[in-house]
Amino acid sequence: MSAPDPAADPVDLAPLDADTLGPDLLAVLARLNRWATSHARLDVSAAQARLLAQIERTGPVRTSDLARLDRSSQPTITAQLQRAEQEGWALRTADPQDGRASLVELTDAGRAVLREVRRARAAALTPRLDELSQAERDTLTRAIAVIDRLIASP
Repeated sequence: MSAPDPAADPVDLAPLDADTLGPDLLAVLARLNRWATSHARLDVSAAQARLLAQIERTGPVRTSDLARLDRSSQPTITAQLQRAEQEGWALRTADPQDGRASLVELTDAGRAVLREVRRARAAALTPRLDELSQAERDTLTRAIAVIDRLIASP
């Protein structure tokens, strides 16, 4: 029996302690997100991109709920929303459940900006992915499926 070829899959797959797997996974994914954002050529701030993505995920949403989801203050989110509205990326409409409140939703322009942000972040990562071996890309593909299953909503 021959020894495994380290060049075929140079990733160290030593088993992680169950107590460190979660924190290590969260840390590396956060670093990957920050890296992609910092290397992407974006026409919007990271905070604006995050806000647009949150609005997309939640659908029409109240400002207070956006602040809670983003773990930001309501004044901070309100200022970001005002900028998004000025750019034509978001629109406030009356909440049909409560006429005193409003709901925020993305406009077509906001969805287009979000698509461009995602394209730019992926474009920043593509050259690094191209450096990986086929075995490493296969490993990432399997990992994506596992992470997706891990966070699937029931």
